[in-house]
Amino acid sequence: MFAPTLTIDVGAVIANWSRLAARHAGETAAVLKADAYGLGAALIGPALAQAGCRRFFVATADEGAALRSVLPTAWIAVLNGCPPGAERDFAGHSLIPALNSLADAIRWSDAAHKSDRRFPALLHVDTGMNRLGVDSADLARLVTEPERIAGASLQYVMSHLISAERPEAAETAIQAKRFAAVAASFPKLKTSFANSAGLFLGPDFASDLARPGIALYGGNPTPGSANPMRPVVHLAAPIVQVRTIEAGETVGYDASWQAMRPSRIATIAVGYADGMPRALAGRLVAQHQGRGIRSVGRISMDLMTFDVTDYPDILVGDAIELIGPNHGIDDIATEAGTIGYEILTSLGRRYRRVAKSV
Repeated sequence: MFAPTLTIDVGAVIANWSRLAARHAGETAAVLKADAYGLGAALIGPALAQAGCRRFFVATADEGAALRSVLPTAWIAVLNGCPPGAERDFAGHSLIPALNSLADAIRWSDAAHKSDRRFPALLHVDTGMNRLGVDSADLARLVTEPERIAGASLQYVMSHLISAERPEAAETAIQAKRFAAVAASFPKLKTSFANSAGLFLGPDFASDLARPGIALYGGNPTPGSANPMRPVVHLAAPIVQVRTIEAGETVGYDASWQAMRPSRIATIAVGYADGMPRALAGRLVAQHQGRGIRSVGRISMDLMTFDVTDYPDILVGDAIELIGPNHGIDDIATEAGTIGYEILTSLGRRYRRVAKSV
């Protein structure tokens, strides 16, 4: 097909998970939220399970239910917790909520009592993110009044790192101390602390269960250093037209780029509707056979244009590599002024998706 192709190297995801698991003394889970960061949880989840991954995290109940359909016996936890009234659905799909407040914990415990069961859960304690998680006041009540949540079978106490990719950040060390104190308050519970970058921070961030996400999909968990992970995503689009314009002519909306010389302009059928941010205009340096070619003009909904004047051999049908070994998700994120997470999770559904298993 004459269409942009997104190739997902499932074998690289497995290799990345295995590499991270080898670094960690405890167990290593896999975060599959946002449909495995846009790459397909139904594709990635079973492959990781077959490779030995036993525990998975998603963000929402709907994600958990969808993952359950392809991982019928896996341990699946929901980071955003159980919404009020959804307790029966959670139990029916064997989903394990992160309890993010005292109210969450009491509600989950009460639902368990009504079912004459003990429902498993994780206790998420805030150590500085100030987003989700039990705050210090409610934590004190849980420690002194454990009977209030006796119906909840707590398996792990967890927290979420703020700046793990910046080891020098003061909050990173502060969180480690806070989480150690929290864990000491719940000596019978296992712990879950490190994310992708946290796995590279040393023994103070080790726990019983690590939760890597972006590193599984090829993102660099150690910014400023060489990426230890294998690339997972390759995105290439065929050129649909090449035209020659005269010096002084403009390209794209708002006439934002003007040719300073007679120029050859190549157009591909990829735009911001496909996950290429408009901020990439004039900044994106794509690849063609190892040569960098810069985007020119505005990025529109369905199309992008490149100056290929210096490469007369580039023709209609040739593939332009937008993401690949020479231009990864972190590179394109830097050009767009964002992060690799946003690039991955924004990749559109119009691509022809190809799974590569080796």
